[in-house]
Amino acid sequence: MKSAEIRQKFLDYFESKGHTIVPSAPMVVKDDPTLMFTNAGMNQFKDVILGNISPKSRRVADSQKCLRVSGKHNDLEEVGHDTYHHTMFEMLGNWSFGDYFKENAIAYAWEFLTGEMQLDENRLYATVFEGSDADGLNEDSEAKKIWMNYLPEDRILLGSKKDNFWEMGDMGPCGPCSEIHIDLRPEAERALVSGRELVNKDHPLVIEIWNLVFMQYNRKSDGSLENLPNHHVDTGMGFERLCMAVQGKTSNYDTDVFTPIIDEIARLSGVIYGAEQESDVAMRVVADHLRTIAFSITDGQLPSNVKAGYVIRRILRRAVRYAYTYLNQKDAFMYRLLPVLLETMGRHYPELVSQQELIEKVIREEENAFLRTLDKGIKLLDRIIAKTKADNFVTIPGNVAFELYDTYGFPLDLTELILREQGLVVNRREFQAEMEAQKARSRSAASIDTDDWIELLGGDEQEFVGYDYLEVEVKIARYRKVVTKNKTMYHLVFDTTPFYGEGGGQVGDKGVLVGESESVRIVDTKKENGLTIHIVEKLPEDVTQTFIAKVDEKKRILTANNHTATHLLDYALRKVLGKHVEQKGSYVSDEHLRFDFSHFQKVTDEELAEVATIVNRLIRKNIPLQEFRSISIAEAQKMRAIAIFGEKYGDLVRVIKYGESIELCGGTHVAATGQIGFFKILSETSVSAGVRRIEAITADKAEEYINNTYNNIREIEKLFKNNKNLLESVRLLVEENEGLKKETEKFAKESLRLIKDRLKNQKQVYNDVNVIVAQLAIPAGQAKDIAFQLKGEFDKIVFITGGVVGGKPSLAVMISNNLAEELGLHAGQIVKEAALEIKGGGGGQSFFATAGGSDPDGIERAIERAKKLIMHKLNVD
Repeated sequence: MKSAEIRQKFLDYFESKGHTIVPSAPMVVKDDPTLMFTNAGMNQFKDVILGNISPKSRRVADSQKCLRVSGKHNDLEEVGHDTYHHTMFEMLGNWSFGDYFKENAIAYAWEFLTGEMQLDENRLYATVFEGSDADGLNEDSEAKKIWMNYLPEDRILLGSKKDNFWEMGDMGPCGPCSEIHIDLRPEAERALVSGRELVNKDHPLVIEIWNLVFMQYNRKSDGSLENLPNHHVDTGMGFERLCMAVQGKTSNYDTDVFTPIIDEIARLSGVIYGAEQESDVAMRVVADHLRTIAFSITDGQLPSNVKAGYVIRRILRRAVRYAYTYLNQKDAFMYRLLPVLLETMGRHYPELVSQQELIEKVIREEENAFLRTLDKGIKLLDRIIAKTKADNFVTIPGNVAFELYDTYGFPLDLTELILREQGLVVNRREFQAEMEAQKARSRSAASIDTDDWIELLGGDEQEFVGYDYLEVEVKIARYRKVVTKNKTMYHLVFDTTPFYGEGGGQVGDKGVLVGESESVRIVDTKKENGLTIHIVEKLPEDVTQTFIAKVDEKKRILTANNHTATHLLDYALRKVLGKHVEQKGSYVSDEHLRFDFSHFQKVTDEELAEVATIVNRLIRKNIPLQEFRSISIAEAQKMRAIAIFGEKYGDLVRVIKYGESIELCGGTHVAATGQIGFFKILSETSVSAGVRRIEAITADKAEEYINNTYNNIREIEKLFKNNKNLLESVRLLVEENEGLKKETEKFAKESLRLIKDRLKNQKQVYNDVNVIVAQLAIPAGQAKDIAFQLKGEFDKIVFITGGVVGGKPSLAVMISNNLAEELGLHAGQIVKEAALEIKGGGGGQSFFATAGGSDPDGIERAIERAKKLIMHKLNVD
């Protein structure tokens, strides 16, 4: 049974049981501050499980793209070393929201595995929660009793809280779970050791394939548990592990999910899979990480140096490093594997196919950039090895190894591998101390202390009325205290709100909450798990009263101007550059707008001018807004509305239309385009391979920009005393300046020639060595120029100079190459020591080095100190 058939059978089975089949949510999370990536199938249903919104269907099933790089069994550095853990994986899952519970969940799982998948029931084990004294919970005897309908008691095992009690986080819904494990060992091994002895013992062939979570409690901030009003079922089965079991393999990587990719890696690298353990690990790493990177880019997350982008870059660089070290791939390699990935996964995930060109370009550019960094790191490590050996040491300090890891992406094992070949080792204790210090800094920076919600109102879901009103009566439905970096804030949820919560690239509203005797400033508005959260620095004295919630109208209008302008910009870019243009991100505030889009070369000045012209023409047409709220995705598609890859859309969507510009969007917009006033592009730059960025302003900011530019032109005209042809005046001035610059350079060269001639006349000879020492008040570049001219005119020469320019002292030492080698002189070491006299430092090569400092009074002493060091080597007192 092929993997595609296994996936489809799962979906078909649960559809036959009354489940609604939903598409996978994006792997990259954009609307949940607690997550960067979808790490479990339940993520897209968090707001339902938390009770913030009602489920559209009480029974749901899907295959969800997930990414895990930390936590139990998910250390990134371990992926590839075993046969069943991954970064990106598919989670097959079925959910019940207040519908069926333990009995049906277990029955469905058993029937699917033993019936649809034809797995041997004698190889299956189930675990149930053993209870917890700390939480006052008894053994899950209900689940155990149900399992006894399918399994003998000796294959029903009790599991600890760590393995058999699932929690969403430190707070929130939780409950006991029941894991299904399968023993895939050969019969001979099974006869020797019972599978029950190996469950949850990290045996590669006795593995968990399905986890059935029974959510029946809510964990409060004080650690106590309370019963949930509705019980939910959340199950997750590793698709790759299921394929291994069904296809009779002993490794996930031996299933048809991975074998086409590994075969292609072997073909391109010329390395046979199965020949060597190290190259096998490398192939598994590349195959696994390729999937993660491709899906992340597809879902809108490009590699970068911050947050989610940094995680993706780290994963990509790990794959490049393994290919470089163990597969001898010194050039970009992974992007060439994309076609075979599309063959295996493109049918179920068509977004991969539509984004193929972008994925290839991003991966190739990232590979090339890291290979250059890797080369620099290896050269640096070579110098460290040489110095360590020269000092007769065998241990590299841990902080040096950590710098290689942190700056050049060298994992410790790569550093140790290179050092081992040279008979050296790393101080692991120091390295681990540096790692722990970095983690501690990260934890401290991210530390947030969140209290439980205090519920004031129950009942209906929160209503957003901000498209139509900026001021409404509200009541506080719930609130909580949040402490971040020793600053206390309060989160308020209203029964109704006109405030727009940050999302879709648009910043959140600000405003004020007005009560009977006080006003509280709302400093920001966020979205979290289906709730609009209003952030205040002070809690109202009476939280039960009726308030007036007022949005900052000016800020909202200016933000709407910029948001609508991004839609017009998107339309204009497609018109000018082509239909391949797709939005890859945006930022919209009251100050400016930023729009990222796919395009594979710099946008020319002429193209930018044409884009701006189209946008401003649409503004002047004063096209009215046509808004379509709560229409189906199918209706939106019929309208040819543009959707953004990586965005999560519900069953009902909102379409914003201005003439031919039609987009899915939940943001705030102008009633007609004329309100925008004017649109001005400020810059066009590159974000990454295949992605460009335009920054622009509108309305008040654009008017201010034009006025400032015009005023600057008027001032320039006054300087020229000419308002007839300013451009010609500037051109003539530039030409005149170029002529004067050439004359100045000619004069400077002549001046340097005269200085050099004077210095040659001052030279002294010691043991056939020409020594010139002089204090010169000239820039460091000119001193270097003279030094190298002198070096070319004398066979054996030492030149020492120093001076003070602009109040800053500098020193330079030049030694002819043959002298440096013959006498063991090193200009870099000499200036480093001499620079102490000017309270500075410096360095360089053996034949030329420079230094700077902060004490100009010490320059004569510095010159004299350098001279003495050299004279000593020349045996001159």
